Amino acid sequence: MKKKAVVLYSGGLDSTTCLAIARDQGFAPYALSFAYGQRHTVELEKAKTYAPQIGAVAHRVADIDLRAFGGSALTADIEVPKDRPLDEEIPVTYVPARNTIFLSFALGWAEVLGAFDIFIGVNALDYSGYPDCRPEYIAAWQKLANLATAAAVEGKGEYRIHSPLLELTKADIIRRGLDLGVDYSLTHSCYDPTPEGLACGRCDSCRLRLKGFAEVGLQDPVAYA
Repeated sequence: MKKKAVVLYSGGLDSTTCLAIARDQGFAPYALSFAYGQRHTVELEKAKTYAPQIGAVAHRVADIDLRAFGGSALTADIEVPKDRPLDEEIPVTYVPARNTIFLSFALGWAEVLGAFDIFIGVNALDYSGYPDCRPEYIAAWQKLANLATAAAVEGKGEYRIHSPLLELTKADIIRRGLDLGVDYSLTHSCYDPTPEGLACGRCDSCRLRLKGFAEVGLQDPVAYA
């Protein structure tokens, strides 16, 4: 029987690749998405459609409305920055404590499932400078998971936070996904899509994605405005 793993899965390029990697490593992936009040809900619809096709054993969508706090261009009436230098300070698209919240939910589901493996598609190279995408953050979270759960304290297992994309460039991530048969036309990465669901092509996420495909020598298969 395959070991269970909870995979944080947004429907975007990175998390889709991460789910495919979990499956390729022999895990039974349980995909977890969030409806957190994000303006780019297109990604969530992609996740619902695509999760079963890439091998998710189950897919859950947790409702947590982070618009109650705001503080981010993704959850409040703040303009999404376009065409900004990607090496500047942490942008307003950073959602306060988002990965911490997501990992908390993933840990709860993992404990119920009897799973001790959690996959998250964070990346510390081609990313927007978010503090919760760094190696030291993942290491600290793994330590927390093993302090905070009955399953770990009772010696039933040791939690591991897998971040297989952490040290990869966006181009490397795309190559890995293509090798695993990922259909990137069914993913969505844009922070500020049009009402029709077209990617803007100018936000940080779009630009990093386009850069990755250009470095691979391929055209991004999703539609842009």
